[in-house]
Amino acid sequence: MNSAPVQLSIRSLFLWAVMTVTAVALIVPACYSVFYQIAFYEKSLRNEIITTAEFIAASVSKDLDAPDAQNAKYAINRKLKALSASSSILNAHVYRQINAFEVEQISNYTREGETQTASHSQTITNYFQPMLSDNTIEVSRAVVSDRGTTAGYVFIQSTLAPFKTSIRKLVIRHVMITVIMLLISYLVAWKLQSVLTTPIRNLGEFLNRTSRQRDYASRAQATKFSELNILSDAINVMLSRIQEYMQRQKLAEEQLRKLNSSLEDIVNQRTLALRDANQELIQTLEKLHQFQRQMVQNEKMASLGDMVAGVAHEVNTPIGLGVTASTMMLDKLAIIQKEFESKTLKASTMSRFIRESQENLNIIYRNLNRAAELISSFKQVAVDQSSENNRTFCVEQLVNEILLSLRPRLKKLNHVINVSCDPTLVVESKAGPINQILINLIMNSVIHGFEGIDSGEIDIVAELLPPAKLKLIYKDNGKGIPRDIRKRIFDPFVTTKRGQGGSGLGMHLVYNLVTQALNGTITITSEEQNGVEFIIIFPVERAESGKLPLKSE
Repeated sequence: MNSAPVQLSIRSLFLWAVMTVTAVALIVPACYSVFYQIAFYEKSLRNEIITTAEFIAASVSKDLDAPDAQNAKYAINRKLKALSASSSILNAHVYRQINAFEVEQISNYTREGETQTASHSQTITNYFQPMLSDNTIEVSRAVVSDRGTTAGYVFIQSTLAPFKTSIRKLVIRHVMITVIMLLISYLVAWKLQSVLTTPIRNLGEFLNRTSRQRDYASRAQATKFSELNILSDAINVMLSRIQEYMQRQKLAEEQLRKLNSSLEDIVNQRTLALRDANQELIQTLEKLHQFQRQMVQNEKMASLGDMVAGVAHEVNTPIGLGVTASTMMLDKLAIIQKEFESKTLKASTMSRFIRESQENLNIIYRNLNRAAELISSFKQVAVDQSSENNRTFCVEQLVNEILLSLRPRLKKLNHVINVSCDPTLVVESKAGPINQILINLIMNSVIHGFEGIDSGEIDIVAELLPPAKLKLIYKDNGKGIPRDIRKRIFDPFVTTKRGQGGSGLGMHLVYNLVTQALNGTITITSEEQNGVEFIIIFPVERAESGKLPLKSE
């Protein structure tokens, strides 16, 4: 049985809950009452001292206007002495307005036993609003004459001792009430928790005793609390079900002992059957892989066969033109020879023969040179496709050779292929897989991407990434790839031309060539009607342009 690192008892939890609720219920109203009464006392004190200041200002207004200054001062002193009847007034000053910027103190009052405050003639207007300090409150009021002008000012300083004494008594009274109520609440809560926890403790002891003795036939007794009776009934139901379960378990163990004797034979039989099924499955999977590899190889050879037919057709035209030009040369040469032998050859005839011979030889040279370029490019592409050995090549030249070998299939279309590559970029890698990858991507764009599009555009970008990786970006502006096809574009036999000549192995072959032959990665980005973009990255070795092999004639 697991024991929790921290155990809480219902008794302590009940006591804390009751005491917390009681404390909050007492302290919050007490604090609110204290704060409210403090604010009320402070407001009353402010109103009282303001009223006193205004009263004194009204009583001395005529004295400040009196022509006899000595009698005025005497009268004001007599009125200020009347403040001794107030136990809170400490100091009082009366100032006369001399001019717009200067006042003078003409009378003051200081309560007996108190220290007289300094003159506030320069800052008397700052006390129009009562100012409280630690022990005093100070206020000033203007003395207005009968003419409506300011004749002077009255300044009063009052003590806060009675105010603080009242606040102290108020706080002590509330604290005592709160403490008494908390003690009463604690005693009541302690009694209640004892009444509540005793039946719960008895129920827990019953469960411990039942679990130790495994006496599932015993039942919990009822209590005087309806909630605990519900718990007791649930425990009794659980005990009865455990008792039934134990009986069924004994029967099941007996049946299990009987079955164990025959279980080993059944397991052996099923193990042999599973081994035979696994062996058959492995053989079927191996045949499937062989069939898949064969289909991929057939796809490569079919691509090469299409290229052979296209190049043969393309080479036929320049060779035919060369044959025609050479035949014309032979006819002209026979005519010249005949005239030469009959000694009727003219200089003009000879000159025309030389001129036409030069033209025919130029025609023969250009067409034979064109055929040689086609054959050389096709030969290199064919060698690369049939070989997976590393060789040093110029990336731009490799791409141009691939495009030249595909020209027979692309020349009747209006699609544009843009190649962006540093002409000095020379690397060492497997050219064959790169040939097959670009051919498959271009033919996919022509067959699928540009279906129903008269003039499409393909961008091929090649760049070298540090430290030594070649990045090929292939983009077209065709129809794009549907989302359901894009998720499994690299799976075998996935095609949108099912039953129309599409095998569905083109992109699967591309993926295998990138990841296995070139040890690289390929990612695809495409949306319907927004074209497609492939990013291929694979490791290469950087080489110098001087290490390029010479083209074979």
